[in-house]
Amino acid sequence: MPIQDATILITGGAGFIGTALARRLLPHNRVRILDNFRRDALSASGLAEHPNLDLVRGDVRDRDVVQRAVEGVDYVVHMASLAGVDTVLEHPVETMEVAIEGTMNVLRACVGRSRIRRVVDFSTSEVFGSYAFRVQEADVTALGAVGEARWTYAVSKLATEHLAHNYWKQHGLPTCSIRPFNIYGPGQVGEGAIHAFVVRALAGEPIRVHNEGDQIRAWCYVDDIVEAIMQVLVHDAAVGEAFNVGNPRSAITIYQLARLIVRLTESSSPIEFVEWRFPDVELRIPDVRKAERLLGFRAKVDLEDGLSRTIDWYRRGR
Repeated sequence: MPIQDATILITGGAGFIGTALARRLLPHNRVRILDNFRRDALSASGLAEHPNLDLVRGDVRDRDVVQRAVEGVDYVVHMASLAGVDTVLEHPVETMEVAIEGTMNVLRACVGRSRIRRVVDFSTSEVFGSYAFRVQEADVTALGAVGEARWTYAVSKLATEHLAHNYWKQHGLPTCSIRPFNIYGPGQVGEGAIHAFVVRALAGEPIRVHNEGDQIRAWCYVDDIVEAIMQVLVHDAAVGEAFNVGNPRSAITIYQLARLIVRLTESSSPIEFVEWRFPDVELRIPDVRKAERLLGFRAKVDLEDGLSRTIDWYRRGR
């Protein structure tokens, strides 16, 4: 059953995925977005003035703001976080504070409200560490070395997953978690390989890949993760579970990704190799059978199709 006539709170909803989710929900629901607009995909989306949209400017670390934002909602999709490797390396403390304090505030604000049908905690595929091949949700997660800022995002997100699931076990709050694997598509802002590669390819500028570019990723188009979110919101089988959301069919090395984007954009951009001395994820491909079994979800948009749609969006001037 599709969601209709409901009120949905999206924390971090002005970001890339949040804006795409809002676009999907707005025609038949009321959407409230809580965001500090550090990353803003919403303003350029044409949705900011939608009559069903309610904007709350604030930080999820502010408990009073979160309490007000949760009032009268039926669903909560908690996306607010600092993301992107460069941002995390520069702001490791804030990364952990936003994730842990923000999630605590959201869960505390939601508990005891019988109207709330689902709280979706956005985690990350980074909880699987540097090497993740066909990883399942129940596989052991990897914690990075203490003191290495690269892993503060993953560690804090793993903590929020435990928080969310224990609020279900102890308080009966209907929570679940999503672990997104390398989302891309029209509307992306901030960091991200595809975003950077497409922008530079269209400008004819050099495309820079780290080291040899042999890192492997499985890329998931934004429409597919929006569909996955819609499914966890309505399926009771999602409660108390974590789900990998990605597209294993779209696995490719970073170097081959750069070459593919150069071809699709018909660009003259050279590919340059730059040294990257920080820890990196060398292999990341999910096992997504759990989402297919419990939710009936399977990613549909293959990589070349998704890249073509993304390139067209950038060519049109966003």
